[in-house]
Amino acid sequence: MNEKLLYENPLRCAADVADFRMEGQADVAFPRGVLRLSSTLDPSLGQRANYVFWCPREFPCGIRIEWDFRAVTEPGLAILFFGAAGRGGESIFDPALAARDGQYVQYHHGDINAFHVSYFRRKEPDERAFHTCNLRKSYGFHLVSQGADPIPDANPADDAPWYHLVLVQKPEEVSFAVGLADSSDVPLTLFRYVDDGVTYGPRLTGGGCIGFRQLAPMVGEYRDLRVVQA
Repeated sequence: MNEKLLYENPLRCAADVADFRMEGQADVAFPRGVLRLSSTLDPSLGQRANYVFWCPREFPCGIRIEWDFRAVTEPGLAILFFGAAGRGGESIFDPALAARDGQYVQYHHGDINAFHVSYFRRKEPDERAFHTCNLRKSYGFHLVSQGADPIPDANPADDAPWYHLVLVQKPEEVSFAVGLADSSDVPLTLFRYVDDGVTYGPRLTGGGCIGFRQLAPMVGEYRDLRVVQA
């Protein structure tokens, strides 16, 4: 099957993310030759210590997003925003929209619509005892789908395994899968959400931006971001 590549970024050095946009305060580093994100604020500050690191490109609806991830330290959460756009269809970077600095409410009850999947959740005691991946739809704080999280706890070792994540967004459906990176095995589908366009508001069909979010004090690493038409 021929696929149209929309975007590819190895995330291996500072030049690869020179045009990314940070909302909040975080360290962007490459100590092991891959993107590492960590908050520069004390986690006691709560939501003020969290952040979103946006890829500046805007993508249509009807895409497959793939990337590799591993958690270096916990507690914390790792989240991907996708299909993010202003509630009037504007770019999320439109200066007319309210400023954002990483505090969660700005993203689910602010000036933007988006989906976001939390795929590594090790913050609250119940999250650390029973691991799930959650899909939420905004505007609003709608938990629309949920699945088991197969990613193990954080591992700081240089040779810790990587996990390959696959997110497919179509006008009427979102699916999410996780597998071992550098493996021939097919990633395991964790959930598939069919949006009826009524229960949780209109379908998000206009496309938009994608961004990595982390909750302090977690440290996470990323590599090989790729977006193709689905």
